[in-house]
Amino acid sequence: MSQDAWKQPFFSNKMPACSLRGHWVSFCLVDELGSGKVYGGLPYKVYDSAGQSYNGRLNGEGFAKLRGFYCGPVVLSFDELYSGAEDLYKGLMTRSSYKLPITELQVRAEKTRFSRDDGQRVERNPLQIQADHFYQIEVRDLVRHSAHLPPQAPRIYCPPRHALKMMADLGFGPPQPTLTGLVLFPNKHAVLEVRPLRALRPALSLDDRFCALNGYQLALMATLSYCEFGQEPAVPPIDQVAFPRHPSVGNLFAEKLAGYQEDWKVDPDQQQRFYPLYEDVPYSQRFEILPFDPELYEQNDPRLDKAQEHPAQLHFFDDEENGTDTQAFICHHDEVVLIAVRGTASGADAIRDANAHQVPFTEGVGKAHEGFYLAYRAMQRFVLGYLTQFHTRQRIIICGHSLGGAIALLLAESLRQIPDCQYNILLYTYGAPRAADSEFTEGASALVHHRIVNHNDPVPSVPAPWMNTTAKIWIPGAVVLFSNPAPGGLLFALGLVRLNGNPYQHHGAQQHFMPIVLPDGTQSSVLWTPGCESIEEAACHRALRLNGDMPDRPNLIKQLVQSSHHFMVTSYIPAAWATLRRWQQTLDANGTLVTPREFELIEKALSTMQQQLRDKNRELALRGSPNQRGNEDSHALSAEVDRLDTSRKRLASLRWRRLQAWDVYGSHAQSPNLQPSLKRWFTHQENRELSQVASIPSQPDDSWGPGRTQTLDIDSIV
Repeated sequence: MSQDAWKQPFFSNKMPACSLRGHWVSFCLVDELGSGKVYGGLPYKVYDSAGQSYNGRLNGEGFAKLRGFYCGPVVLSFDELYSGAEDLYKGLMTRSSYKLPITELQVRAEKTRFSRDDGQRVERNPLQIQADHFYQIEVRDLVRHSAHLPPQAPRIYCPPRHALKMMADLGFGPPQPTLTGLVLFPNKHAVLEVRPLRALRPALSLDDRFCALNGYQLALMATLSYCEFGQEPAVPPIDQVAFPRHPSVGNLFAEKLAGYQEDWKVDPDQQQRFYPLYEDVPYSQRFEILPFDPELYEQNDPRLDKAQEHPAQLHFFDDEENGTDTQAFICHHDEVVLIAVRGTASGADAIRDANAHQVPFTEGVGKAHEGFYLAYRAMQRFVLGYLTQFHTRQRIIICGHSLGGAIALLLAESLRQIPDCQYNILLYTYGAPRAADSEFTEGASALVHHRIVNHNDPVPSVPAPWMNTTAKIWIPGAVVLFSNPAPGGLLFALGLVRLNGNPYQHHGAQQHFMPIVLPDGTQSSVLWTPGCESIEEAACHRALRLNGDMPDRPNLIKQLVQSSHHFMVTSYIPAAWATLRRWQQTLDANGTLVTPREFELIEKALSTMQQQLRDKNRELALRGSPNQRGNEDSHALSAEVDRLDTSRKRLASLRWRRLQAWDVYGSHAQSPNLQPSLKRWFTHQENRELSQVASIPSQPDDSWGPGRTQTLDIDSIV
């Protein structure tokens, strides 16, 4: 009988539509190099036009031939679940939440590699000339459940479009709700090139020690926390979700990196390209965005309404509706749980930040900044819920910028204090204000925290140690004494009064971008650990721009928000990138951490600062202040002079210190993935630029305006 026109591409007019046996089909699964060995022995299932099923296994070359099925096309699938012994896959298939339907085919595809370094499809395959039909396929084409698999990549040789729908319309195929697999045509040989199932993930060191790699990578992740999650539909999804919005958290992890595409944009306004150092891993070792499949997971059922679970709810926290406006994202792979907390980005953030009243840190010891503590408590259940489901002894790496750094510190210490969990936490913060008092800092001394500070960033200098009050009290009456430095010198200040309780105190090992000016006038910096507060305090007091001994209060906020050295994209990320490049070059050249010229410039600045403190101390002595306050001021100045001397000695030691590979790459220093990752990273022209020193971006006169993603937490001057 004749056929409709739309069926012509799939059936011959000479082929009867009745059920006759006697036809054959052959096929082989191969990688991009034409080898089918990796797929040897793989079990498959074929359904013919009468709904009969045939089971078999590929031979050692990935080839199979089936004879004697009923006339017409057949549907090929590889849906048998993995039954091997590898812990990675067994863990994913048996975990308590979102058990993954990992097939034998998926595991085999994860063991193949791309023939091109960028993961783009090759145009031809060596076995293509031997085939009647040649298709470029993906694992998702051959299995039933594919929500956990990457999005389809572009391809030249597509399987026949609408073939499955056509067979279902004709009543062919297996009696199941959804016909899945690949349509093959009788008396033909098909070569199926399976796309490697590989992914990219940002390389992160698991080592406690600071390394330049983590300093750069986590600066990017902290900045990404300012982006939306990007899920469509956001709520409530019905049968599937997508993440097309770029940049967004979901787009990076679920689309770009899962699909083996490098990405460089972590901020909507970003112009300069900053590529993370990506490592090539089997797909199941990527940073996972959990699947959405209502057929598999009852918690995804849209009929649950607000109780429905979906990726945006599981990975992204946004408390805007409840008033704190805290925002963070969380994801994981088999070695790392990554948590990134957003800094100040709204009016609600600024109001919260301005509440410097101290409240008990009930999860541990000491007291915390009330605004930061309330923000942390808002996201506590979100984080604990995720860890309960997906933490399997991985290292928990937490990062945050500005306000996000303060919240990240409280979160990290609260997790460390949970009995019996033994969470292994590593914390990196950028431009974070003080979050708690000295008792908290002492109690949290075992928490590994690398606190990165740009010397020209005013936010880490606040709240001042003496502040313990709400915004409505301190704003009208705040009074601060300043020294009056020589032009170009560094500033130091003493707080006057602490209403009650212990002083605010920073936590963690400070990594400080110290500014220097090279002979050619280039503004540069050196990353080191100074160990004295006056170096850090200089930034806040420089931003205030003194009017005699008092800040010009009407212009205070305007001046502070123009401090571009607090922003991530214009300051911390470029400095962290330049530090990584500089340390790479120093490692290759077997050089020292600080050059003689850099040492000379910084040592001169420290000497100037030390002399300023001594002069201020003598001034206090000449005033003859007999009261307790005068004695406290003198003692504080003397102590800071001593700390500066210690800092100068630390700086001197850097003149002779040779960098080791772990300084640069941490636990990745000996990884076999490091060199391929670096090769990929250096293919981008931006990363081949030489960087003798970590350049500091110039600060424009007007860097404040609408649409800025990372606004300065004005509060934090509290």
